Amino acid sequence: MCDTLVAVGAESADGVTVFAKNSDRKALEAQPFLQFPAAAHPPGSTVRCTHVEIPQVAETYRVMGHSPWWVWGFEHGVNEHGVAIGNMTVFSKEPVEEQPGLIGMDLVRLGLERGRTAREALEVIATLLESHGQGGAAFAPGASGYHNAFLLADPEEAWNLQTTGRRWAARRATLDACSNHLSLGADWEIGSRDLDAFARAAGWCTGSGRVDVAAAYRQTGVPARISEPRLRRARELLAASSRRVDVAVMERILRDHHDGGTVLPPGATPDDDRFFTLCAHNDVTGPTTASLVARLPRERDVPWPVWIGFATPCTGVFLPVYLDGVIPASLARGGAEPSDDSVWWAFKRLQDAASADLPRHTPRLRAGWSELEGEVEAERVAVERRAAGLRRRGDADGAATLLGDFMARTWEAALKTADRLRGEIG
Repeated sequence: MCDTLVAVGAESADGVTVFAKNSDRKALEAQPFLQFPAAAHPPGSTVRCTHVEIPQVAETYRVMGHSPWWVWGFEHGVNEHGVAIGNMTVFSKEPVEEQPGLIGMDLVRLGLERGRTAREALEVIATLLESHGQGGAAFAPGASGYHNAFLLADPEEAWNLQTTGRRWAARRATLDACSNHLSLGADWEIGSRDLDAFARAAGWCTGSGRVDVAAAYRQTGVPARISEPRLRRARELLAASSRRVDVAVMERILRDHHDGGTVLPPGATPDDDRFFTLCAHNDVTGPTTASLVARLPRERDVPWPVWIGFATPCTGVFLPVYLDGVIPASLARGGAEPSDDSVWWAFKRLQDAASADLPRHTPRLRAGWSELEGEVEAERVAVERRAAGLRRRGDADGAATLLGDFMARTWEAALKTADRLRGEIG
């Protein structure tokens, strides 16, 4: 389960697209943060995704994103052209294909590696979906697959793409969110050729107008009960911040626990909307295991940060990473078993310690992280200014080294702070 949000153009604080996502997965499924360089590939090359091998393209772009340890693709990520994509499970009346195919996370990474704009990435995903289908374990090794929705953004526009089997529909988005159910009506702008015909043949659409995607395809019941309150809450919070959305606003939304703010109120049950909060802490959908906020500026000649977090965002911290620089190795570590050299596992241990009494411990963690956040932010501005100067003088390698060193210091300090805070509340 996941929630993704976007604010484009005039809906943001400074006219720059802001994208955000919480990835909700199995509680013990490490989700490291990976980075891959741009590459050229010879004719006839193939690429092995999570379950299937597909033809490779001549050129792939530089990308980075959170990836569950056993998966080839990304839950969410960005590329060098300022494209950001996140996927979400959705439930359809159409059965999931039994044969292996591309899973949603594969499609996120493929869209980023092959798309220079959100629209181009959408076309990549739609074409691959129609050709290879979506099937095979996606939520855990050996589990079943699922249908997917995607929110795609770039500096100019965003698209809400929703799929069912090999069919899909999409519309542009300006201030929007997407959760774990099909929510497009008849307002979609582009779609697969058989979207309407398939629904009518199945008896899911009998009217004379174009197909209403949610009305025709959506599987109702328990999944909708879980995701509807979260989608409604996300859209309410975005609307309340219209024309003022920035990175801080998106981080606050990803940490949201209704009236508790960043603190999970005690006593909620699955029958209460407060139980399924945007910052997830439950065994029904799985907790939030990784988060990302990206500001997607139009200028590509200056360093631009992407803020990432591990485990639940209310107990952790968002810190910057850069495509123009090598990320620390500790961000990319994390497997099936706990490890001491993994940032993900360090933040998971802190979350577990806080979970003993979240109303008491969460405010202490937020206060404990504030000093590091202030120090990193002050240094970030200075480092980016210096890196931009180096790039203008033609020293791209020097700029990348500067950004890499800054990331190394930042995340080393984060690991030390996480250990200290865990000792204080433990």
